[in-house]
Amino acid sequence: MNNDLIKERQRKLIEAVRGAPIAQEMGMALSYTENGEAVWDMPYNPKFDHALHGIHGGVFATLLDNAGWFTAAPHYDTWIATIELQIHLLEHVQNKHLQAIGHLVRAGKSIATATMEVKTMEDGKLVAIGSGTFSSTSVKTLY
Repeated sequence: MNNDLIKERQRKLIEAVRGAPIAQEMGMALSYTENGEAVWDMPYNPKFDHALHGIHGGVFATLLDNAGWFTAAPHYDTWIATIELQIHLLEHVQNKHLQAIGHLVRAGKSIATATMEVKTMEDGKLVAIGSGTFSSTSVKTLY
């Protein structure tokens, strides 16, 4: 696929995310690396802690899914759907800014596979990993 088209789609996705209620509520911001990997930054917010004052696993799941989905999405002309998501929580995390990044394994005709990781920004500690499978749909995209 044309690299300029992928970059344009990434730009439009970044714009769309800025207005997304979930991104605003969670304080998440999307960017892309030069290699086309989606990067999600999320400053620490105590509203997302569980009862033992660590960051809830659902936050990690959201970051991992987003990192994979937004890495794969620009490679397709239609909306994609997450059809499988594997998550491994590696560390209990308290009071840390998190960053998730997606790595495209393969973008086929209709199925993409990605691996994802979450690290703490303060010390770069790997705290969660995941993999996902994403399928193109018949739904038109926003780009």
